[in-house]
Amino acid sequence: MLLLIDLQKSFCDPDGSMARQGWDIAGLSDAARRCNELAVLARRAGAPVVWTRMMFEPDYSDGGRLISALRPNLARIGALKRGSGDAELSQLVEPAAGDAIIDKARFSAHYATPLEAMLRARGTNEIVVAGVTTSMCVESTVRDLGQRDYHVRVVEDACADFDTQRHENSIGTMGFGFAEIIDFRSAAEAFGRDGSHV
Repeated sequence: MLLLIDLQKSFCDPDGSMARQGWDIAGLSDAARRCNELAVLARRAGAPVVWTRMMFEPDYSDGGRLISALRPNLARIGALKRGSGDAELSQLVEPAAGDAIIDKARFSAHYATPLEAMLRARGTNEIVVAGVTTSMCVESTVRDLGQRDYHVRVVEDACADFDTQRHENSIGTMGFGFAEIIDFRSAAEAFGRDGSHV
């Protein structure tokens, strides 16, 4: 399975809420393009493709402490709000009809979502993960999957963060205890060689 994390307008597009705040999204946009290429390769190999979107109710009632205490600025600027367009997938990616899309209100795609049931129903043990941001939603998801004994591979150069050092630290942490770190070329070769098992 290919699991692509939060490649959304908010993070990856020039008219998204992060760019409007002045964040440099160039690396995130590049990651979105690479992830879209991976999706094409995965589909061609017969591997399922799953996209995630971080998304909150219009009144942020499902945001919990993430919104009330940790990242209150998200609500202040109206970021990632369902129905606003900001939470939709980026214009840089092209999900296909057979792909799955999982919405989540926390960093981890494993928390309070159908991901676990989806993995079990498919008998999936191997998951290739890429997306944004490396240190938050990617790492949170990878930690959860790794702790459940899935074979997780993170595509380092198809992930990105707003801060290069934070990205590198996160890759190091995931590689130390939760996942195998690979590059885009290795992922492409894996899908080309045995995509049905990835």
